[in-house]
Amino acid sequence: MTRPIDPLIDRVLIDEAQLDARVTAMAAQISAHYQAQGNLVLVGILKGSFIFMADLARRLTIPHRIEFMALSSYGDLSTSSGEVRMMLDLRRPVAGEHVLLVEDIVDTGLTLQYLIENFRARHALSVANCVLLSKPERRKVQVQVDYLGFEIPDVWVVGYGLDYAERFRTLPYIGVLSPSVYLNS
Repeated sequence: MTRPIDPLIDRVLIDEAQLDARVTAMAAQISAHYQAQGNLVLVGILKGSFIFMADLARRLTIPHRIEFMALSSYGDLSTSSGEVRMMLDLRRPVAGEHVLLVEDIVDTGLTLQYLIENFRARHALSVANCVLLSKPERRKVQVQVDYLGFEIPDVWVVGYGLDYAERFRTLPYIGVLSPSVYLNS
């Protein structure tokens, strides 16, 4: 197993090899499902999904285009406010297209629920989601995850796009942040 490259990381939860294998498998599953469907629009939810989405998109074997959105339910807090706010919207409409929402993590489910309802209202032909990490213990609303990378315990994770105060996003693995970092801030 990979060793943490930062002393503020307690341990590596998911290493590079595990991430690579799972993203490759998810891309194959998505490609097979959408092979006969026509073009697919990947909608990455910024900032956390950018590394995951880039790796996923490069492994897809079907036509697709990429869009991004930025949402916030945290603001400057470490816990969700429960209110989802759109910070950046798509550049092109998705009416009549197959949409795959790409998220780094689902914990409360509020953001994913908001996104699914939002894209149905935009008249997407279909709306599915692809989530790297899921924390079922934190759910406030039940949402279906269509393509799931890993189910994880309720720990603060960073790396591979996920951050703590804009740090650790570019770590090549998913690490567990030392509680001393966020409990003392």
